[in-house]
Amino acid sequence: IGDMVTVGEMSSTTLENGIRYTDPEEKELSMCFSFHHLKADYKNGEKWEIQPTDYEKLTNILKTWQLGMEKNRGWNAVFWCNHDQPRIVSRLGDETTYWKESAKMLAAMVHMMRGTPYIYQGEELGMTNAHFTDISQYRDVESINYYGIMTGHGKTKEEALHILNERSRDNGRTPMQWNGEKNAGFSQGQPWISIPAHRENINVEAEIRDETSVLWYYRKLIEIRKKEKAVSLGKIEFLDEKDALIFAYRRVWEEDEIVVYSNLSGEKKKLWDGREEDKRKAEDYEKLLGNYEDMDAFAEGYLRPYESLILKRK
Repeated sequence: IGDMVTVGEMSSTTLENGIRYTDPEEKELSMCFSFHHLKADYKNGEKWEIQPTDYEKLTNILKTWQLGMEKNRGWNAVFWCNHDQPRIVSRLGDETTYWKESAKMLAAMVHMMRGTPYIYQGEELGMTNAHFTDISQYRDVESINYYGIMTGHGKTKEEALHILNERSRDNGRTPMQWNGEKNAGFSQGQPWISIPAHRENINVEAEIRDETSVLWYYRKLIEIRKKEKAVSLGKIEFLDEKDALIFAYRRVWEEDEIVVYSNLSGEKKKLWDGREEDKRKAEDYEKLLGNYEDMDAFAEGYLRPYESLILKRK
């Protein structure tokens, strides 16, 4: 007899319900998928109305759920992507200049948090949105219907396609990119939905050969979680950064302390103002993982564009 699996996806549930359902004493669910953080770029809560991401809202939601679940013995599923979501590197990262850096940063940001991390197919490669150029390329019935609604209410074809490029579920449903050959190695036949126009190096075959790739970075994140009890079991404490585009926290287990820094912007960001009590001395930490080769910027009190650092206190 196989184990029965129940997926506890609760898109709009309250923190209180998440706590109740995942409290081990309740014997209901082992973890909760909540989606509030993935609505921080919805204008007035509407999926098909685009606005820049409200990073203060995004980070506050993540903090609230992390601390609330921890305090009350609840457990989060920590994730960015699934079959109903656009690709996160297109949504919160940079598809061009800092594609690799931003894909790695977004991965580290959630994988070091308290909870069970999930990787959606292609996320570990840094796969991007589809960028289809015609409605005929879409297959998702919701997207096709809303294209008709939008154009019927006065939006141009270009405006409607732009919104679909940002929001459509089909962005997360394009075939897995295995290599640089026909149909990205997914099939010799015609796939149900087409392969997005993408850089040739975003595929499994190319990234396995490149130890600086997004794929190798995900492997290292998994290795850290398996090795470091501070990540898999420890408490989480958020550092009081004054800039909403800097997301920083520490994980603590017994004598071990791991600190995670994420710069959510494409700009160089100042970490502290020079006061001695604010300084985090680089020599106090061992670098477990980072998306830049060195810790030079951190030592000077900065994070580079989309920089990610996972540090362990010596």
